[in-house]
Amino acid sequence: MKQSRTSSTAFPSRLSMLAVACQLACMSMSAAYAQSTESTEPIGASQVTITGKKVGMGLMVQENAPKARSTVTAEELAKQRPTGNAYDALALMPAVNSYSYDGTGLFGGGLTLRGFNSDQIGATINGVPVNDSGSFSVYPQEFVDQENTCTEFVTQGSTDVDSPQIGATGGNFGITTCDPSKEKNFRFMQTVGGLKMSKTYMRYDTGLWADGRSRFFISGSHAQADKFKGLGEAKRDHVDIGFRTDFDRFNSINGTILYNRAINQNISTFNLADLAKNGYYYDYATKFAGHTTPTKGKADSDPNPAFADAYYQLTKNPFENVIASVTGKFRLNENTDIKILPYYWYGYGTGSNQQKLVAENAFLNPVTGKNTAAVDLNGDGDTLDKVIVANSSVTRTNRPGITASVTHTIGNHQILAGFWAERAVHEQFGPMVAVDAAGNAADIWLKDGRINRPDGTPYQSRNWKTVSTAYQFFAQDTISFMDDKLSINLGLRAPTMKRDFTNIASEEAGVGYNIQRSYSELLPQLGARYQIDTNNQVFASLAKNMKAPPNFAYSKLTVVNGAPLFPVEVKAETSYNLDLGYRHQSDLLTAQATVYSVDFKDRQATAYDPVSATSSLTNLGKVKTQGFEIELGNTPVNGWSFYGSAGYAKSEIKENTPVSVTVKVAGKDQTVIVMLPTAGKQMALTPEWKLGLSAGYETAVWYARINAKYTATQQATLVNDEEVPAYTLAGLDAGYQFANFGWAKKPTLRLSVSNLFDKQYRNPSSQNATNGQAVGLYAARNVFYYMGAPRLTSVTLSADF
Repeated sequence: MKQSRTSSTAFPSRLSMLAVACQLACMSMSAAYAQSTESTEPIGASQVTITGKKVGMGLMVQENAPKARSTVTAEELAKQRPTGNAYDALALMPAVNSYSYDGTGLFGGGLTLRGFNSDQIGATINGVPVNDSGSFSVYPQEFVDQENTCTEFVTQGSTDVDSPQIGATGGNFGITTCDPSKEKNFRFMQTVGGLKMSKTYMRYDTGLWADGRSRFFISGSHAQADKFKGLGEAKRDHVDIGFRTDFDRFNSINGTILYNRAINQNISTFNLADLAKNGYYYDYATKFAGHTTPTKGKADSDPNPAFADAYYQLTKNPFENVIASVTGKFRLNENTDIKILPYYWYGYGTGSNQQKLVAENAFLNPVTGKNTAAVDLNGDGDTLDKVIVANSSVTRTNRPGITASVTHTIGNHQILAGFWAERAVHEQFGPMVAVDAAGNAADIWLKDGRINRPDGTPYQSRNWKTVSTAYQFFAQDTISFMDDKLSINLGLRAPTMKRDFTNIASEEAGVGYNIQRSYSELLPQLGARYQIDTNNQVFASLAKNMKAPPNFAYSKLTVVNGAPLFPVEVKAETSYNLDLGYRHQSDLLTAQATVYSVDFKDRQATAYDPVSATSSLTNLGKVKTQGFEIELGNTPVNGWSFYGSAGYAKSEIKENTPVSVTVKVAGKDQTVIVMLPTAGKQMALTPEWKLGLSAGYETAVWYARINAKYTATQQATLVNDEEVPAYTLAGLDAGYQFANFGWAKKPTLRLSVSNLFDKQYRNPSSQNATNGQAVGLYAARNVFYYMGAPRLTSVTLSADF
């Protein structure tokens, strides 16, 4: 793969191209608009979102919030590849740095927002928090079928006051599913493409029932695709169910059940040395190394290939989850409304690769707390051998919760107050099962056929149980002045997270322990919006946010006299986010420009090592990020639509980072503190520049558009000793709607091409690897990369019946 630094002239040329394109677009729109006889009503100052005007082809809506906020609509999502995940839809937004692990979106992806990693951003679907309750990670491929999504929004700095989050210092993004249709309808969609990709989607809407109030939908889909490198595939089965009953304009109940079952094979990540040695498309082994023929009384060992050469059939990552929620909205009187949202989240699945070489004589003896118990794994009559088994981290989560709020209007005040509470039981354990001669695990879900210790308890490479009890009280007063020309928001969130972490005795930790910690903060918010005239407004927002430490921060502690010892107490991360912005929102053009500043305290840096399947946490202390964001879109004029975005971010770590190293002194282990030179360095995965452009033409029966996203050079490590080259990606979408025939209504054929020019690029698999080269006694850390997926073409045929 070609790797080079970006020249100093690369960015100005791209920015100039974007500026010229936007100027030409605005000139052509103005000329076309002058000739157009079509007119629309002016936008009211109190209107929040307009989704029917196709501003920027669904890439932008007209906002009214006193904070930076961006939204994409179903209109945009319908033009994207139906297998895409939640991150794909946000790619052109100025604050977003996102990528998918493959071209289909089925394998997942990564995202940062103003330099915040995805585990620092609150994620919700229909108001339900979907960040992992332990690590706050987000898995965008699991949530909902894209065909059922009506909007995706991002608040770039200030988390919404009623957002049910305890791990969001960098704003939040949310998904809202479409309500059941009032008209009876059956929709069928079939997608096929490269890499043996296919997706079959069906949805049935009952329309309004006989009571004239209720409606219901159910949809199901099956999607699959091969990996773009090596052998393996992703398979995903998904069911969405929704209902809605409107008693009148002010009283309603609606709910959804979102079920997902996926079996993905991991796409390999490698460091630069491995990439230089093996090439861009290197992946896991296609042949199983096999089991050694055992001999009784002899210490035999199966082959032990390097992590990168694990057998691809032992890299499967199955997962199953359900998100169920009901939202009730009720009016008590003309000034008072209440909203209640109970939910339940369940998940079970594995992570990391499953191939592992295990010694028969290294099972836990619960009596001694030592790994001295023995089990004959290969049936040769002794316990002297090392045998390949299937072992991985399994996660099982049960997570009920509820959000309730009341909104009361009195005079020029609209008061919102409420609470959120949930109790997440998060079990993470590591059972193992046998692997046959062909390299197949006895059960890829690691449920059946688990291998036990001599005492009958199952082998566990780790065994954690985290009970996270979270609750939050919130209140906000929105005060309107000057006939709503000026609006002031005064808000306060008071979240609390109680972690009850138990590390149960396992092969990882021979002696178990329990640790409990509680984190709480008062998080004030202040926002203002001033409507200069019908089309122009300015806004400002200042908010404090908080993120509790992830649960893995409590693992692998030293136990002395039965009590765990924290080498350094883990603190909650906090941030102050300031936004100052301007919006122009007219019938022709919608634009938003924002400048921002983010100050961190106790910035948490999380890194994942796929070889050891472990996560690490580093406290970076103070970090400051400043920048600006611009996005611009037009209402289609004579068929032409344009959208452009530009984002600039300058981040700086303010302090050097202490890390510990264990060294031998006079034959004894001693801990030495090494200071990593991070002061003045840029945060990883925070490119200074991001540029987006989409241009399209649409008639009543066909459309075509091209989009492009430029991502500038970014740092791969916290000491800035390894760099990610800049890259530009382009895509093409087109569609044609045929005339109705027979029972088929709106039969439509769509084309999607991603990475149009087949560019090669890479993205780090973790945001916060510390150093790629040794710093004194502190050894170099591996930085693992996902390779960018090559060009992928797909077509989709859909029709309503």
